[in-house]
Amino acid sequence: MDYALTLAAVALLIGVYLNEQAADRRAKRLTLQLTRLERKTDLLLAHAGIPEPEDPRMAELDALLTQGKKIQAIKLHREVTGSDLVEAKEAVERRMR
Repeated sequence: MDYALTLAAVALLIGVYLNEQAADRRAKRLTLQLTRLERKTDLLLAHAGIPEPEDPRMAELDALLTQGKKIQAIKLHREVTGSDLVEAKEAVERRMR
C-alpha cells in the first residue's frame, strides 16, 4: 500500500515538473517574440521620424525629481514602465542629468 502511494506521489511530482518546464519554455518563447516586435516597432518609428510617445505620468516623475523625491520617482517609473528596480533606478538617474 505504501509503495503504491509513494509511486503515485512520484508520478504526480514528475507530471507537475514537466508541466512547469513546458510553461517556462512557452513564456520564454513569448518573451522573445515580444522583444522582437518591440525592436521592429522602434525601428519603424525611427525610420518614419516619429518620436516615441511618452506617458503623461513622466511629467509627474520629473516633478518628483525637482522636489528631490528620487525614491518616489523610481517607484513611479517602475509603475509606468514595468521595469525592475535596477532599470528604474538607472533610468531615473539618467533623467536627473
